[in-house]
Amino acid sequence: MRYRDFGRTGWKVSEIGFGAWQIGGQWGKVDDAASVRTLLHAFERGINFVDTAELYGAGHSETVIGRALRQWTGGRILVATKAQPTVWPDPDDPAPPVRGRFPDWHLRRNVEASLRRLGVERIDLFQLHSWGPLGHVELDWLETLNDLRAEGKIDQIGVSLRDNHPEEGVALARLGLVASEQVIFNLFEQPPRDALFPAAISGGTGIIARVPLDSGSLVGAWTADSYAGFQPGSQPHQMFRGDRFAETLARVDALKAEVAPYYATLAEAAMRYVLAHEAVSLLIPGMKTPEEVDLNIRYSDGAQFPQELLDRLPRHAWVRNFYT
Repeated sequence: MRYRDFGRTGWKVSEIGFGAWQIGGQWGKVDDAASVRTLLHAFERGINFVDTAELYGAGHSETVIGRALRQWTGGRILVATKAQPTVWPDPDDPAPPVRGRFPDWHLRRNVEASLRRLGVERIDLFQLHSWGPLGHVELDWLETLNDLRAEGKIDQIGVSLRDNHPEEGVALARLGLVASEQVIFNLFEQPPRDALFPAAISGGTGIIARVPLDSGSLVGAWTADSYAGFQPGSQPHQMFRGDRFAETLARVDALKAEVAPYYATLAEAAMRYVLAHEAVSLLIPGMKTPEEVDLNIRYSDGAQFPQELLDRLPRHAWVRNFYT
């Protein structure tokens, strides 16, 4: 496992982290004991960063991580979690407010609940699970979180940007008001390269790249029959409903043809593409089994991404919001 600097924090984080939404239960049935085994396997293989949220199974993901942490006897595991706003922004609102969406009472209640579920005395990285373009000047949230830092309840502060809105984090990254920003970044969702990544580098802000495999599509294993196998009501069943699945599959096939001369699988190309960007501190694929852990961490080897392939990939950029 290779490690990278996490912004200005002084942390060395595994460049492959553990995205823990899937073990919350919203991506299909989960076995908590199996999830704990998978987490411990990930820790043994060098992963030292876990990303979760209160939203993931209404705290269930945090609870399972807490079980794994109590069993872990090795080195330090950095845990990041998130608080959702009191009101989720409308996806069609170009400038949702941040002021008032994370009031003092709400953040304090969320921090205390996450501390209990995780079974820790301090949360390493506490993130706002939403954002807006004026959040860097609507700063009531920062006052409370700085108080919680002073009280020893949290260590660092981060923001998880709205889906498909990396531009909203540019000013925040450049100013360095938080330790990190989390953003969707993958072979389809390429816009963070344009302005967010340069701003993060200049401001010393860590970048957490989420959904590197596009919620499963960029693994490259789907067929025309795969959607029928998604559990009704699960996150993938909802996200890829209607015509979305067929369009995604067509675009995946085009990407497979593009990367085939360079990589044996689309998944390898997808993971290495994200790792190829110096602004990225780590990426956080979801993993439900030890085998998936091993498949993902094999790409942490420092191999160079072919420049000629990198130059051709912008034609496959596809910005959309399937979370609505």
